[in-house]
Amino acid sequence: MIKLFQQTDTTFSTNGDLVVRPIKAKVRKEDNGNYYLDLEASLSYADELTEGRILVCNTPQGEQAFRIGNVTKTKSRISLRAWHLFYDSKNYLIADSYVVDKNCNDALDHLNTATDITSPFTTLSDVGTVNSFRCVRKSLFEAIGTVIERWGGHLVRDMWQIKLMASVGTDNGVTVRYGKNIKDISCEENWDNVCTKILPTGTDGIMLNALDAGASIYMSSDIQYPLPYTKTVSFDQSEITQDQYSTEAEWQAALVADLAEKAARYLDIYSVPQVNYTLKANLERVTDVGDSVEVIDERLGINIQTNVIAYDYDVILGQYSEIEFGNFRQTLEGLLSTINARTEDLVRESTDSVRITLGQELSAATAAIWSALGDSNVIYNGDSIMVVDRLPATDAQNVMLINAGGIGFSTTGITGTFNSAWTIDGTLDMQQINVINLVADMIKGGTLKLGSADNQNGILEVYDASNNLVTLLDRNGIKVYGNNGDYVMINNSVGFAGFNRNGTKIYWAAEDEFHMKKSVVEEEITLCGKVRFIPITRTSGGTTINDGIGLVSVSTV
Repeated sequence: MIKLFQQTDTTFSTNGDLVVRPIKAKVRKEDNGNYYLDLEASLSYADELTEGRILVCNTPQGEQAFRIGNVTKTKSRISLRAWHLFYDSKNYLIADSYVVDKNCNDALDHLNTATDITSPFTTLSDVGTVNSFRCVRKSLFEAIGTVIERWGGHLVRDMWQIKLMASVGTDNGVTVRYGKNIKDISCEENWDNVCTKILPTGTDGIMLNALDAGASIYMSSDIQYPLPYTKTVSFDQSEITQDQYSTEAEWQAALVADLAEKAARYLDIYSVPQVNYTLKANLERVTDVGDSVEVIDERLGINIQTNVIAYDYDVILGQYSEIEFGNFRQTLEGLLSTINARTEDLVRESTDSVRITLGQELSAATAAIWSALGDSNVIYNGDSIMVVDRLPATDAQNVMLINAGGIGFSTTGITGTFNSAWTIDGTLDMQQINVINLVADMIKGGTLKLGSADNQNGILEVYDASNNLVTLLDRNGIKVYGNNGDYVMINNSVGFAGFNRNGTKIYWAAEDEFHMKKSVVEEEITLCGKVRFIPITRTSGGTTINDGIGLVSVSTV
């Protein structure tokens, strides 16, 4: 039964204003993605099924409410798409709110209470990740999207309640055997990242034979195919530093062991293709997205446990019409891939390391300031104030001098050199500045040094006006992002390369060659300075008789 309510209704325990009897009604739900109701009905409902009103229907998770969007009318019927009430969160704005070091549950509560008008939603999460997020001029919907990216979790939408859970779904013992007991099923495979033999490299180009010249530089998977899938992969080993070991040999041994472990883990993930299965049937015992499904595919020797990532539910028949499960195709707002998830882990680990370091520095700075204040002596000289660390002033070592010209600092006594100064015209003149947190509109200078062994890992982030990350400069090189998730990477490992949003390389420079998977040339191509490919159109009497490509000499006018 599908019930119709007013735009402003918030409870749906009655039969509403009208019970709708549709021609078609289908609910589409994706893990961390779309959630909507597509409905078709006769024109007799044209005055009732209007924009903004709410439809309540049965789903596999019980009754859910959907708000009608744009409505289309034809000669015989009316069709519409109604979005789950969760999407009302797009209408609640957050001007400026800062979530600092909170778990996911606290972060959601913080953002849900920071909207311009009181939010109708309640929030809940069991994700224990601690993170921070500065939310500036975003809707609650956008803010929750960022929380999913940074904290992780699966989005659960239940009427007016928004949840982010560490895991969703259940394991009801569902098994799908490709080509056997299930016939009406499609399988999509992605072999782009398959690797069954790897040549791994690590710090300073170290390889698996670093300790034994006779050892193999390769590692192979137990799974092999008629065609070889061999790659060289460079792994980050910055967490293993030489100062952690007493000898060079111990450090090298640790690097080789770590390299072997990371290479084995890589093969475990990429020795099989990524696979998506779409079932055109009502698979029994599936309750929701996230449900576990055992997939058996004898052709590839695959026996994996995967999860439902999307489904279509026929509201009229009360059964699934299509179920999608696998590990390949992610929805637009879907879960991050394994590589991205690992990247988030690395960033989180780095953030924790920096947080610890900053905490130590702040504690040390605070102790130093209070220690210095305890030993300070103030001398008033009429036209200046002098603060010294001991009396008499002639015996002082650390000195701060304040006068009409500004503030000067010396560590060589009152007659020594004042190497640091803050002058009255606003100039800060210092040989060395150690800043824990700096906010500025513009910084001018000669050399900006990021990273190195003494300063953790330098990171430079550039954001656009919508607070989207567009450029990242860190120890891995330079990464420039496109609006669709594609990015360009420049570093000493890949050189110059472009990747799509799934992490697949689509063009790159290798030594003196440039490679690309696809190319579109708008005007002309010149080869070796000898010949040009140019568009040619021949007409006769106003009619085009030849429209194609011509080859001409470069010297041809």
